[in-house]
Amino acid sequence: MRINDRIRVAQVRVIDDAGEQLGVMETRDAIRAAREQGLDLVEVAPNADPPVCRIIDYGKYQYEAKKKAHDAKKKQVIITVKEVKFRPGTDDHDYDFKAKNAKRWLQDGDKVKATIFFRGREMAHRELGAELLQRLEKDLAEVGEVETRPRMEGNQMFFIFTPKRAKTSTAAKQAAALSQAASTTPPVPTAPPVAPASSEPPTNDEQG
Repeated sequence: MRINDRIRVAQVRVIDDAGEQLGVMETRDAIRAAREQGLDLVEVAPNADPPVCRIIDYGKYQYEAKKKAHDAKKKQVIITVKEVKFRPGTDDHDYDFKAKNAKRWLQDGDKVKATIFFRGREMAHRELGAELLQRLEKDLAEVGEVETRPRMEGNQMFFIFTPKRAKTSTAAKQAAALSQAASTTPPVPTAPPVAPASSEPPTNDEQG
């Protein structure tokens, strides 16, 4: 992006500070028009023919651009991958501790890589590593799901778990909608009771 005297073309298409098209102008005339308003002439589309420039407050433009970039960065969801490491012969106490950490990380929204390291003769018993990972998959089923199935890389076997997405069944959604409709429907008014007609004959007072 080039500003004012750094624009080296003879003509430019100019847009003013309000976004209105001013048409194609000599570059020196466009720079003069910008300076008369106390603003800058900024090239925004250098590859157009002719290049497109805007008359704007460049300092304000930079500030707003940085603010937009900062806001966009804040909205980004950053997912990290945390790792738990096992051996084919990992004891129950160590397993439980690491499985608990993996569960907490998944609940926090992070991915978890579970790795089994094999050494020497352990490579002949890779089924032990696969069994341990299957056990871990069952223990984390409530909070995570497998993104990558067991795979060997050198002397390592690993799973990658991703946080489980909440799934609501269609029936549950319909039940919730019906429940909400019932709670918001006003009660139907009832008519006041009508006293039954008397079957006794009228008295003398009533006849007179």
